Amino acid sequence: METFHWKKNQILAEDYIAQSDKAKALFPFHFGNTEDWQSRVNWLDEGKTSLLADRGRLVQVLQTYNKRIGNAQAAIDHIAALADKDTLAIVGGQQAGLFGGQLLVLYKAITILQLAREWSGKLQRSVVPIFWIAGEDHDFDEVNHMYALSNMQQIEKIKVDHPTGRRTSVSRLPIDPEAWQDALTALDQSLMDTEFKATLIAKLQATTEGGATLSDAFARWMAILFGEYGLVLIDSDEPSLRALESSMFEQLVVQNEVLTASLLKSQDEVKHAGYGVQAEITNDGANLFVFAGGQRLLLHRENEHFTDKKKEYSFTKEQLHDLAVTTPEQLSNNVMSRPLMQEFLFPVLATVLGPGEIAYWALTKHAFEQFGMKMPILAPRLEFTLIEGTVQKQMNKYGFSFEDVLERFERKKQEWLDAQDTLHLNERFDAVKTEFRDIYEPLVESLAVINPGVKKLGETNMMKILEQIDFLHNKAGEAYKIQFEATLRQLERIRLTILPLAKPQERVYNGCAYMNRYGNDWLRDLLETPVPVDGLHRVYYL
Repeated sequence: METFHWKKNQILAEDYIAQSDKAKALFPFHFGNTEDWQSRVNWLDEGKTSLLADRGRLVQVLQTYNKRIGNAQAAIDHIAALADKDTLAIVGGQQAGLFGGQLLVLYKAITILQLAREWSGKLQRSVVPIFWIAGEDHDFDEVNHMYALSNMQQIEKIKVDHPTGRRTSVSRLPIDPEAWQDALTALDQSLMDTEFKATLIAKLQATTEGGATLSDAFARWMAILFGEYGLVLIDSDEPSLRALESSMFEQLVVQNEVLTASLLKSQDEVKHAGYGVQAEITNDGANLFVFAGGQRLLLHRENEHFTDKKKEYSFTKEQLHDLAVTTPEQLSNNVMSRPLMQEFLFPVLATVLGPGEIAYWALTKHAFEQFGMKMPILAPRLEFTLIEGTVQKQMNKYGFSFEDVLERFERKKQEWLDAQDTLHLNERFDAVKTEFRDIYEPLVESLAVINPGVKKLGETNMMKILEQIDFLHNKAGEAYKIQFEATLRQLERIRLTILPLAKPQERVYNGCAYMNRYGNDWLRDLLETPVPVDGLHRVYYL
């Protein structure tokens, strides 16, 4: 496995990982400092915050949910360990993507498991890996599809359509069996026939049964992949979890103005440090959603009321407080309040985040403090690019490094083609054009003594001849490239493997195609081989 520093689009996350002083000042701990891990442990052990979920009830909720989705005994054992006040947790999460979503989702789970195992050993106490599924999110189009590279070297999109069109949580939208079957058939057709295919499709089929939502199917699939390693799963929109969150929702309502003020204070600090903000905080933002009229609606404060954007629904603070007490399943967190709810629920030693998440968590530092909490350690998720043996051989054959593909693919491809040009077409055509101009231009200039019109006609004639030379040059080049069609296909396969849709592989492709070709050995290898959580990108050769 090779390591590579892949520059992130998120500068704040990049600086945080690199431990730059201005970024470090925005966070209380850093994942790269062992002393910070111990400081976090001490802070949790001292129990400085009184705003905590009941551990006994939390264990019951997790056990019921994980048994329902068919999670493995190792995960159930981890849940039981949470009953002990000394047990800590590594937490991370993601939206419920179709058939597991992008590869990065698998890598986030792997990071959670790696860190839990590492720090359980270092601290000699239970550290439980927990993956929350953002089932409460309502952006269906963000999670209803997956991409795979077909045998025809096309990036294929497989998706399920929205069952109702209503803007509500993904976990509240059962998918029709026919829609599930259509997606499974499309996936089956896109995958090559291998010894692993029948088992893979059968397992995926099982995750979709019983009127499953995307969230249900995702949870079952994650349990199949990671349950034996003890990964505990929970849907953020699980009704029994919502009931447990009631007292935290109460505080988010009661202290709503101060919550906003805390977020604005952190936003000012982030801007003052020279960074753009990942999520813009507004003075009237309630940082909560409400379920009303079959939709998930973001709330804003307007004078003494909380309203949705269209002002179709309005609540007084007392009414919203009553919802928090009596029917907390009608409330939902936004991106800013979710970290606080996570802290309320779990004894979080560290949370595993992607670059964008690290950037918006920077906005929550003072909000944590406002509620008597402290932001946990933020650990960047592991990053990988999977490269198959045939692709690696082709890269070696044509002299392409990983960096070449990322930074100068077209230039390197053209250089290779130019090197094959034994006829030296470019130089010879350029020479012909230069020689033609040298002979023809003086003749055209001399025509001016006859009259300007003849000179103008000569200039037009010269340009047409040059265009025809260019035309023949291009046609000759195209004909020449036909000789190298196989090579060009191989080079395109390299590009589509590493940088599909001009994005990192892990942000586009789903893991099923790799499981279909190679089984699960590569996944087990990534899980069982200790990999340092250091913010570097790793190239894994299959």
